[in-house]
Amino acid sequence: MAAVGAGAVAWPLLNSMEPAADTLAMSTTEVDVSGIAPGVGKTVMWQGKPVFVRHRTPEEIAEAQKADSAQMVDPEKDSARVQKPEWLIVVGVCTHLGCVPVGETPTENRGEFGGWFCPCHGSQYDTSGRIRKGPAPKNLAVPPYKFVSDTQVRIG
Repeated sequence: MAAVGAGAVAWPLLNSMEPAADTLAMSTTEVDVSGIAPGVGKTVMWQGKPVFVRHRTPEEIAEAQKADSAQMVDPEKDSARVQKPEWLIVVGVCTHLGCVPVGETPTENRGEFGGWFCPCHGSQYDTSGRIRKGPAPKNLAVPPYKFVSDTQVRIG
């Protein structure tokens, strides 16, 4: 009887420590990348944050790889930030004060380095999401992601 009673008390307690269903639903998001043209990006939400998914052009890829040897605040090779060179996936939150940079479409200001520009304080990111100019201390974060097919990406 004591063991059954202890189990009856412990079960709800242990069950309350599990993540809620709405939290689990936000833990991953799937993105169809088939409609994203080269040079254009798409913003999706993951865990309440914007995530930039950019289909990079061969020129953007070459520029990002060429900049691997440039002097940077937060040095990181382009190859360490991407799984497929043509796809860059980064959390779209400026690492300075948490603003959302612009630059998802070619008509938006992408700054001097062709990536993203944060209009709040002037941080500029390159085509690999690395900080190149301005007050931001870190590169745009790369979330965990996996290509589940040629046209589907699972973030989270």
